[in-house]
Amino acid sequence: MTSYGLLIFNDAEELDFVGPWEVFTVSSMLRDGADTVVLISEQSGPVRCAKGMRVLPDHTLDDHPPLDVLLVPGGRGARETQPHNPVVTDWIAKTAAQVSWVSSVCTGAVLLHAAGPARGRSVATHWSYEDTLEARGDVSVVRDARYVVDGNLITSQGVSAGIDSALWLVGRLHGREHARAVRRYIQYEPAPPYLADEPIVG
Repeated sequence: MTSYGLLIFNDAEELDFVGPWEVFTVSSMLRDGADTVVLISEQSGPVRCAKGMRVLPDHTLDDHPPLDVLLVPGGRGARETQPHNPVVTDWIAKTAAQVSWVSSVCTGAVLLHAAGPARGRSVATHWSYEDTLEARGDVSVVRDARYVVDGNLITSQGVSAGIDSALWLVGRLHGREHARAVRRYIQYEPAPPYLADEPIVG
């Protein structure tokens, strides 16, 4: 059994956690419901995400089950608000020391740096915040990889790259063939990645 905890907060980028949520929940489904996936927030009320989606957490920082995986999304909240929230940063630091894997998507790496787990590590983040994160010091920003694995820390560039890193993680946990089955189920096979300039005529 693998227990995934996805941290959410106001102004979190929706797809940064919804993409991995899809991967983790499908992975569990294909494993006959063996795993648990929960949303965790500081407060029990609705969270208003970056693009306006309202989401209800399953647990608060104080009442969630033991976790194997912690995932931190990006968004304005991750880079502007939560790094200055000691309740959240202290919880991340404590939880990161207890879990097997710590992951971030997009500017979630900024929050992980503020909380500690990304310090002294190689990380990926959104292209527009690479310089900003690197300027904080005590971190090596990798600019040419969709996701980076440094020990038990997995960081990804943003949005769809979070799906890539989540697939890598379920493959590491449960095997490559399982990850391929998850990818096929969610039909995540972008090839080519952009078709808007060539409309399909029925």
